[in-house]
Amino acid sequence: MNYFNVSIMYKGKKRLELIEAETKNSAIANARNKFPSGIIIKAEPTSPPAEIIIGQMLTNIKKSFKKKININDKIATIRQVAVMTDAGIPIHDTLNDIAENTHNNQLKEIYYEVSSDINAGKSLSDSMEKFRDDFGHVTLAMTKLGERTGNISGSYHKLADILESVRDNAAKFKKAISYPLIVLVIMIAAFVFLIMVIVPKFKEIFDNFNAELPLPTQILIKTEHLFSNYGIYVLSAIILSIYLVIYIYKNNPSFKYKVDALLINKRFYLINKVIFLSTMHKYTLVFGELVRSGIPVSDSLQTAVGMVENSVLKEKLERVNANIGRGMSLAESFEQIEIFENMLLQMIKAGEASGQLDSMLGKVTAYYDMQFQDIIDNLSTYLAPIMMIFIAGLLLILALGIFMPMWDLGKAVKG
Repeated sequence: MNYFNVSIMYKGKKRLELIEAETKNSAIANARNKFPSGIIIKAEPTSPPAEIIIGQMLTNIKKSFKKKININDKIATIRQVAVMTDAGIPIHDTLNDIAENTHNNQLKEIYYEVSSDINAGKSLSDSMEKFRDDFGHVTLAMTKLGERTGNISGSYHKLADILESVRDNAAKFKKAISYPLIVLVIMIAAFVFLIMVIVPKFKEIFDNFNAELPLPTQILIKTEHLFSNYGIYVLSAIILSIYLVIYIYKNNPSFKYKVDALLINKRFYLINKVIFLSTMHKYTLVFGELVRSGIPVSDSLQTAVGMVENSVLKEKLERVNANIGRGMSLAESFEQIEIFENMLLQMIKAGEASGQLDSMLGKVTAYYDMQFQDIIDNLSTYLAPIMMIFIAGLLLILALGIFMPMWDLGKAVKG
């Protein structure tokens, strides 16, 4: 929602009203309803009042600390819905039974509430709409498909397969990246430990030098002084900075867009490929499965793009639906955004021409999955040179900082 300062002439006096509305015209209409006998002079957009801003910040902070629903529990309950509805059990009884038996308290509350809404006459998709953030766009799309075809069981079996594929890729990436991260943390900790233990022993010797200390030695001494006297503050500042960056990234679209653009830049070694391939695999997987399930291409595109987290890629992929609305073919729309390789575009074009788009999208998904799996399987190999350079840099600073003054001292004695 936006806020507008609306100037009104009311009972012979001019007054300024703060109106909350989506558009300027809506703000004027709201002001007219509030003051029927008043004359609207003008309406100007303004920033939200301080209490609203503070309230939004507190809400966002609360959301950031909210525990996400475990993906395995989510998939398990979705699979249960598919099995029980396939057995002919009414959806209301199915949801109640799942809510009673699940160990996840968040899912328990959600399913009880959805079941209550269905009992009150709402559809399953309408009942789950309020939990879009918890279940995601794909769940809502497959629910609507199940209602439209009368086959909730089939739709939810397919939904569980989609979520399992996304989960497995995410888990594989986390597993692959964990080893390099652990090595990096251990090396940094070891470097800090060596500075805290070794540098103080040489500090007294260095203090007796009349000559100016070399730059590496000065860096080590100042670093040791910083960690010894302000270590807890440095650690707190690092943690706070990381949290602040994450918070701004999640709540400031402009900042998120700039970071996302940086992450997929070709000069951003390896990470750009991981993000691009994982995003495109997820996008084409969901899009292909929705098309195969009978959902119109336009709706499938809209749902699939909801799975994309990178703002830059999302902006480009959103243009595809707009181009199709102007009468372009799917292949032409994909070609315009310059994301897909020519080989993949030819496959999509062939799929459209032959009426086998879902089959070709499956091949495109398999291609992205193959590329993504190759990077994940060889991640340690790709990262090894970077890790070696980083470790060598730390050791070089430590060695030069300790031994350069010794060499200078030896030269002075010989002199």
